[in-house]
Amino acid sequence: MAGSKRDYYEVLGVERGASKEELKKAYRKLAVQYHPDKNPGNHEAEEKFKELSEAYEVLSDEQKRQQYDQFGHQAFGGGRGGGAGGFGGSGGFGIDLEEALRTFMGAAGGRGSIFEDFFGGGGRSGGGRETERRGSDLRFDLEIDFEEAVLGSEREIGFPVMEECSDCKGSGAAPGSSRETCKHCGGSGAVTRSNGFFHVRQTCPVCSGTGQVIANPCRKCGGEGRVKGRRNLTLKIPAGVETGSRLRVGGKGEGGVRGGPAGDLYVVLHVKAHDIFQRRDEDIFCQVPIPFVTAALGGEVEVPTVHGFAKIKIPAGTQTGKTFRIRGKGVSGLRGGRSGDQHVSVVVEVPVKLSGKQKKLLDEFASLSDESHHPERKHFHAKAEEFYERKRKMGK
Repeated sequence: MAGSKRDYYEVLGVERGASKEELKKAYRKLAVQYHPDKNPGNHEAEEKFKELSEAYEVLSDEQKRQQYDQFGHQAFGGGRGGGAGGFGGSGGFGIDLEEALRTFMGAAGGRGSIFEDFFGGGGRSGGGRETERRGSDLRFDLEIDFEEAVLGSEREIGFPVMEECSDCKGSGAAPGSSRETCKHCGGSGAVTRSNGFFHVRQTCPVCSGTGQVIANPCRKCGGEGRVKGRRNLTLKIPAGVETGSRLRVGGKGEGGVRGGPAGDLYVVLHVKAHDIFQRRDEDIFCQVPIPFVTAALGGEVEVPTVHGFAKIKIPAGTQTGKTFRIRGKGVSGLRGGRSGDQHVSVVVEVPVKLSGKQKKLLDEFASLSDESHHPERKHFHAKAEEFYERKRKMGK
């Protein structure tokens, strides 16, 4: 039920007027926090991650966001508006609000209006409303590796789906037969109900507004025009996608009802965390350990990038945390923009398991060193002395 769902803006922790960039930033932050890879076995985190993905899918799509802002969760199949303005099915004028809104918005074939249904204008004849209905769009969540997101790949996916019945070709009628005009409404798809001096047109309860009935339904699909099946397809993942990216595959959703067109498939991607690399937009970040001798004397080290190994020059006296940028070694722009850069942060590694000779040489090195060789330590010690001096002045 729609009433049990949290507001999508509340889920993402943003204001209703938030920009696309703010939505994206909020989703990324929370998706990282609740990602299943970081919360193995945590059902609550998994549910929050699904809730985040659902909220971001709607609010990142301008058309869906506009519908959500206007109608809330009702815009996507939430329950009926039974008590609003006396339009509930059991009282008032007896007209269904959801049906009225759907007609008003042009969803029922793009024809007619709520005013026609109220006052009887523009009645349809000769077969009534179209019986075909477009199939539902489907969502498929796919987890991919970091390298697939950065470099692109192909994946085989399979999922259950309602597809067109092969026996009746989606018509719902048994082979050799056809649909017939509904006798209850005369094919108009609606009946008129008198309520005092009001005459209200309602959806025909026999044909459900289609204007036609199936006297001899197809045995395979029971008149639905669709049967349960499984669809397998090869999905091309372009280079540069990230968590939250959606791939649309036209016509691969659920089959249409009684010959209507199929819906679309939307694949929502979730990128696994990587052991070495982290990504921020089109830039790649990583930490690389380097020998303390190289850090002290300078030299050249080999570092990994998503495109292969590369060499960087290390200046003499390099400290832990120093970051080097390798231009163009990041992620290719998804929409054809320039590639990002790779940022390499070095960590000076202290050697272990020293031999006696190595220890002796280091002792000799230490005896030849003074504060001028360790400016960072000298600076740190000076700051500590300032702290203790202020403490003494306070009498503490």
